[in-house]
Amino acid sequence: MMQLDLASLAQAYRTRQQTVHQTVAFVLQQIARSASNPIWISRVGEAALYARADELAAVDPQSLPLYGVPFAIKDNIDLAGLPTTAACPAFAYEPQRSATVVQKLLDAGAIAIGKTNLDQFATGLVGTRSPYGICRNSFDEDYISGGSSSGSAVALALGQVSFALGTDTAGSGRIPAAFNNLIGYKPTLGLLSTHGMLPACRSLDAISIFALTANDAAAVAQVGAGFDAADPWSRPAQLAGKRGWSRQDRFRFGVPLPGQREFFGNAQYANLFEASVHRCSALGGIAVEVDIEPLLRVARLLYEGPWVAERYLAAQALLETNPDALHPVTRQIIEPGRNASAMDAFRAQYQLRELAAAASSIWRSVDLLLLPTAGSHYRIAEVIDSPLQLNSNLGRYTNFVNLLDLAAVAVPAGFTDHGLPFGVTLIGPAWQDDDLLTLAARLHAAGASSLGACGASWPAEPGSPPQAAATIDIAVCGAHMSGLPLNHQLTDRGAWRITATRTAPEYRLYALPGGPPARPGLVRVAQGGVAIDMEIWRMPEEHFASFVRGIPAPLGIGQVRSAAGTQTCGFLCEAFAVAQATDISDHGSWRNYLAQGAGTAQ
Repeated sequence: MMQLDLASLAQAYRTRQQTVHQTVAFVLQQIARSASNPIWISRVGEAALYARADELAAVDPQSLPLYGVPFAIKDNIDLAGLPTTAACPAFAYEPQRSATVVQKLLDAGAIAIGKTNLDQFATGLVGTRSPYGICRNSFDEDYISGGSSSGSAVALALGQVSFALGTDTAGSGRIPAAFNNLIGYKPTLGLLSTHGMLPACRSLDAISIFALTANDAAAVAQVGAGFDAADPWSRPAQLAGKRGWSRQDRFRFGVPLPGQREFFGNAQYANLFEASVHRCSALGGIAVEVDIEPLLRVARLLYEGPWVAERYLAAQALLETNPDALHPVTRQIIEPGRNASAMDAFRAQYQLRELAAAASSIWRSVDLLLLPTAGSHYRIAEVIDSPLQLNSNLGRYTNFVNLLDLAAVAVPAGFTDHGLPFGVTLIGPAWQDDDLLTLAARLHAAGASSLGACGASWPAEPGSPPQAAATIDIAVCGAHMSGLPLNHQLTDRGAWRITATRTAPEYRLYALPGGPPARPGLVRVAQGGVAIDMEIWRMPEEHFASFVRGIPAPLGIGQVRSAAGTQTCGFLCEAFAVAQATDISDHGSWRNYLAQGAGTAQ
């Protein structure tokens, strides 16, 4: 079987073992095999797909990052040339241009195959609320695929595309990933433009990525990410959130208190979650039990609070002119949104802010959370009989993420005795996407033997784990150390502390005139040197230049030797400046000098 993961596909094109025409032919064959499963709402015509292959045949495969890569698009995201329906035929419209993210992927060489089925208006986590039919699970057709991005997940799991776009408001990009043995990446809100995406809850929506591996998800996100002035919810990346814990030997991950681990009677899911905790610990993680009650209360706000009014706004015209055009369950959920008042909205915002403050304490004790993606998996018949309660059960571990502006990656984590997938989700504060994807790649590799539902093997050349840009270590011994006035110049650039140590015994430390803030100067001497306390910080290389530009004379960056004999870029002072400075070397550190009241930390 042809391997469609990005690494295998790139290698096949690079070595000319495969052409884009052959990839298109294979995709069409795979789609035909599952024709009875209503995965697709509309598809690009066969002639147009081969015409796209002709275009790419004239291009160097290594000149485009997503050369010849087939992908699916959830049908609430615009693709020029095909209607956008949101799984509601009466709502359908013909977009004149593709969504920003879709266009970026096309420009990078990807091939759009078509638009996939979904829970109508992206309302649901089940995949059963579509007039185009119920999209069935890729492992067992009696079970739900998960939603709302049902078709995107199943198309990928069945080997019809290399990756797929979904959307995520309450877990729609994560639940289907768990139920179909896939990576489901819900990026930080605003990282991927939502311009050209039909909103469900506009203030909470994110375009998500389904992929076979975390490396693939990272590669797609790298192409699609970026500030978009056309999207009022887009925002530039915030550097301070990139802490780099995934590249340290040890990290701390939170798990729910025992009494908060709800699996709705699914004992196998409970056991698989425990196995995932042990697997994460084996990778260097330290499990910390945390109280997730604030998160659970936030999760309940999403459908019990006035955010349903945002869903009403998205379908308002249709609800007020042709309400019978909506799926009965979708209408039942959305219609009460018309009754939400401004007072309800403000009251819920106050409650959310209080709960967010309570939840923030979690991040002081752990780097990330490890949670079940879903507490159980249901048959289609069960969901049809109890559509609201079972959907609510599925949102227990997902609904709070977007409300609290968190990032998340769903990761395959084993199978039940019945052969159904189980998944966990790694969750962290906004802008820690790189860390989450890096750990997701390691956790996935440690526990999975195949990709998707077709028995696809791990790529022979998996490539490097998805990480942030190259880094530079910087030694600091003064006002840039943790808790001191200029430390923000490091953290604002995404730097994180990796160790506290001392210099070799060959330096003198001086309190320089001027300030605030007061600064020391470190000078290397031939004789009479002592060891001075310092910290080593690690900074993304792309931000090093701006950091150095802000360093005032007589300070500069040179090579600082540690007590272990290693050399690191760090602050040094020009020798001429010490003539007007106070020698404080006997204090052994800038902190000690400040603590004795001899300096100021303003």
